[in-house]
Amino acid sequence: MADGSKEGPTSHQAAVAANAQLFGVLSSLLQQVESLTNQEEVELRSKIQALGLEVTKVPSKSTQNLDEMEIAKQMDKLSEKLDDVDRMISSAVAADPQVGSLLSSTADLWMPVITAGSEERRNLNASVEDDVEVKGKNSQ
Repeated sequence: MADGSKEGPTSHQAAVAANAQLFGVLSSLLQQVESLTNQEEVELRSKIQALGLEVTKVPSKSTQNLDEMEIAKQMDKLSEKLDDVDRMISSAVAADPQVGSLLSSTADLWMPVITAGSEERRNLNASVEDDVEVKGKNSQ
C-alpha cells in the first residue's frame, strides 16, 4: 500500500478478535448450561467475568528496578495462580470427560488470549476501553 499501512490484521486486532471470540463462546456455553439445568450459574458467570478482567489486565510499568528476590517472589505468585488453574481444570476434566474434549476442541480460541504478551494486553485493554466508549455513546 502506498500509505505505509500494513495489510491484514495486526497482532492487536488478532488479540481483540481472539478475546471476543473466546468470551462469546464461553457466554454461549454458559447460557446453554443454564437452559439445560434450568438454573442460573451465578458463580460460574462471576468466574468468567473475573477471567475476562484478568486476561485484559495490563502489567503496570514499574518505576523501580526489581532485584532478583522480588522477581522470584512475583514468579512464585504467578506459579501459584497457574497451579490453581491447573487444579481447577484437572478436577473439571476428571469430573466430566467432555470438559477435556471441549478444552481441546476450543484451544484455538482460548490459547491466544491466555498467552498474550504484555504489549498485546495493553493494546487489547485500550481497544476494550474504546469499545466501551463507543457503545456508551451509541446507547445515548
